Amino acid sequence: PLQLLQPKTVPKRSRTSQRQPREPQMPRSLIKGIFRHFVKMPVTRDAFKIVEKCTERYFKQVSDDLEAYAHHAGRKTVEAADLEVLMRRQGLVTDKMPLNVLIENYFPLEYRKLLIPVAVSGNKVIPSK
Repeated sequence: PLQLLQPKTVPKRSRTSQRQPREPQMPRSLIKGIFRHFVKMPVTRDAFKIVEKCTERYFKQVSDDLEAYAHHAGRKTVEAADLEVLMRRQGLVTDKMPLNVLIENYFPLEYRKLLIPVAVSGNKVIPSK
């Protein structure tokens, strides 16, 4: 007698990837460009890897602190005042070195115009709040 052939069952593949989700990272070229601007000398690959790790940890800590400040104030949005408080606590902003002076020293002109209010003709202040 003939036996009926049973179809073989093939286990279904899940469409989810096997990779673990990673947190977003800053582009290596941005970190390298900023670091080269301030160091102004060659840097070995091993040293640059350490700089990348330190930069990631620093910005992770800064973002966690800013989130905590906004949460403490009962807001869901980080404001410029939160950043100024953080920079004060880090010792970057003092009475002798206000935030506007730091902006003028380290930012290009197009960003300075966006961050520091300037009075122009017609009694207008740019940028407006």
